[in-house]
Amino acid sequence: MAEQKRDQGKGRGVRAEEARAWEALVATARRTAAEGLVVGTSGNVSVRVGDTVLVTPSGVPYDRLTPDDVTGVGLDGRQVLGTLVPTSELPLHLAIHRTTDAGAVVHTHAVHATAVSTLVTELPLIHYMAGALGGPVRVAPYATYGTEELAENMLRALDGRSGCLLQNHGTVTHGVTLDQAYDRTAQLEWMCRLWLTASSVPGLAPSLLSPEQLAQAQERLRGYGQRR
Repeated sequence: MAEQKRDQGKGRGVRAEEARAWEALVATARRTAAEGLVVGTSGNVSVRVGDTVLVTPSGVPYDRLTPDDVTGVGLDGRQVLGTLVPTSELPLHLAIHRTTDAGAVVHTHAVHATAVSTLVTELPLIHYMAGALGGPVRVAPYATYGTEELAENMLRALDGRSGCLLQNHGTVTHGVTLDQAYDRTAQLEWMCRLWLTASSVPGLAPSLLSPEQLAQAQERLRGYGQRR
């Protein structure tokens, strides 16, 4: 691929690194749909390349996105790449990219996680993988989608965490990479499904982990995986 591909719309040309990141972003967005974490054009994905945040555009089915549809904004929200309107949840994505070292953000309307967001203010400690998200997963109070209020509520719920639930709305996770952000989304949805399943047995209540047990698991999780 040429070092720089000219964009026919707003702003400057698309750099090679941004073109590769866009390809990975589209693949991740399609994965959220294929694995049932979103329906239609709900949910959105972003990835940061330098001071540019690539985001899924508003209302465009992921299977229709092409390399020519690169959509990017600066950290100030000004569009610098593409002609498609960025996702309506741009304030949510930019809030994370401005205040954390996140390289990617995934927002979904996953059904089990959204159901849990309507029932509790924090996901009960049903599994030690909550430690992989930084601790007990909080639920951000409801606010209208696409608003600064929602972004502010989300940031409070994310304090010290890499994932949270949005009340009556869905999930938000972030990570260093798109794969990490996506894996955290899938893990959060799985934990919510687990808690709902265990809680549905008549006459029984699921056992929950203590804060001490979670802390022990978090310590072990820090050394999990292959060392390179």
